[in-house]
Amino acid sequence: MRNLFSVEGKVVLVTGGSRGIGEMIARGYVENGAKVYISSRKAEVCDRVAEELSEFGTCISLPFDLGAMAGIEGLAAAIAEREPKLDVLVNNAGATWGAPIDEFPESGWDKVVDLNTKSVFFLTQKLLPQLRAAATHEAPSRVINIASVNGIEPPGLETYSYSTSKAGCIMLTRHLAKRLAPENILVNAIAPGPFPSHMMAATLARAGDAIAKANPRGRIGTPQDIAGVAIFLSSRASAYTTGTTVPCDGGSAEF
Repeated sequence: MRNLFSVEGKVVLVTGGSRGIGEMIARGYVENGAKVYISSRKAEVCDRVAEELSEFGTCISLPFDLGAMAGIEGLAAAIAEREPKLDVLVNNAGATWGAPIDEFPESGWDKVVDLNTKSVFFLTQKLLPQLRAAATHEAPSRVINIASVNGIEPPGLETYSYSTSKAGCIMLTRHLAKRLAPENILVNAIAPGPFPSHMMAATLARAGDAIAKANPRGRIGTPQDIAGVAIFLSSRASAYTTGTTVPCDGGSAEF
């Protein structure tokens, strides 16, 4: 039963890993001995964060825009050039868009759904050779999709494409899990609630105290909260767990 939660020596890719929840997860892996690649759209930010995280271990920047197939294929090829095996893929890159229902644009729909759902499927598909190479019966490889509590319970904000894309991410997680479990690839999702991320910055600045007070835990999430769930889903402790979505929200979607 020792070392149940160890991720030491694993090769990990975290998309959207240069800020917010992605950076929190990436740092958790780095500080616990994994070799971590992070990817994000802005190269200078991705490079800077990778350099900062490398003070605690190994973190490598691979900047790509995953909103289009060229970026997905480019990132997959960059990983394949560097690593014959990939133990953990964290599909975290995401976007949101808010507009009144009568004004919500097609561009806001397509941008969010393409990044939050479409890219999750196709990056997983393109990295299957590396995930398969790492997978064994005793030590499965892992795919972790970052969904949202907004994919479980409808939000009050008019972010229609976001909630739809995250609900789709949850079903995609279940579908991939069923297909890939016989190949020793486990697929799970995390559904975060409020965290101090770039996406939540404006909302927390406006109503952060009220959001924390309304949460059953009485606070918003911390880096340790989200990294802890990701590490669990990447370790021996979860080797019999697949197709599930773990809320990490202080209870806000359950009560």
